[in-house]
Amino acid sequence: MLCRSLRPYFSARSTQFQHPFRARPNAATTFSKRCYTSGTRDRTTVGVFTPKAAALFVATGIGLFYYFRHEKQKLLEQRQKELESRSVGRAHVGGPFTLTTHEGKPFSEKDLLGKWNFVYFGFTNCPDICPAELDKMGAVLTSLEKEYGTIFQPIFISVDPARDSISQMKTYLADFHPRIIGLTGDYATVKSACKAYRVYFSTPPDADPKGDYLVDHSIYVYLMDPNGQFVEAFGQSSSSDEVVERVKKELAEFEKETGRKV
Repeated sequence: MLCRSLRPYFSARSTQFQHPFRARPNAATTFSKRCYTSGTRDRTTVGVFTPKAAALFVATGIGLFYYFRHEKQKLLEQRQKELESRSVGRAHVGGPFTLTTHEGKPFSEKDLLGKWNFVYFGFTNCPDICPAELDKMGAVLTSLEKEYGTIFQPIFISVDPARDSISQMKTYLADFHPRIIGLTGDYATVKSACKAYRVYFSTPPDADPKGDYLVDHSIYVYLMDPNGQFVEAFGQSSSSDEVVERVKKELAEFEKETGRKV
């Protein structure tokens, strides 16, 4: 230390003499001592932000900038991959078909475009399952249309062309939601539509129109987007509320990707 004193020449028992070089502190010494201490503190404080520290600070800032930009780019790339996987990972359901509505009008896969479609395959002589599924479809439509309007198109395709004539379909659908479109045709066209949607049905090609028989078939309501692409299949275990929530989610994703609802 600058003002460090020397040890006395005499032993501890000698108290009559002081160190020959030890001077009594005076104002100048005290002032010098204080100035020295204060200067040390100032240099210590200022020395924290040295040119080296400033360079390190700038380098860190630049590094953080590029890091966050890199992370943002990774998130964008991940989002793009998710969108691609949604498209590539979809089941290949749907395809060309030409049938006739219960109003006697032609209807093909092109008529699905521009609407969210619910497509169900069944038959009018079905005792319980088909009526229950069509009722559920109607409840889903009623709920969704309150929020989105008529951007949905419900379709009922017969898997029993021998008995489900145009007039029979019209009479049958009068008991369900008024916007459900019934589709039927000959055996070949119905079989083609079922194949496109991967629907199993057991109706024989030579079935008797007056016969009393049941038809075994797949029980799903297919959701198709406005581009005619398959989105989801809802089975019997899906409640109407569950279907509504899922449709809302898919519609929101579609709008986020395309900027439109249909």
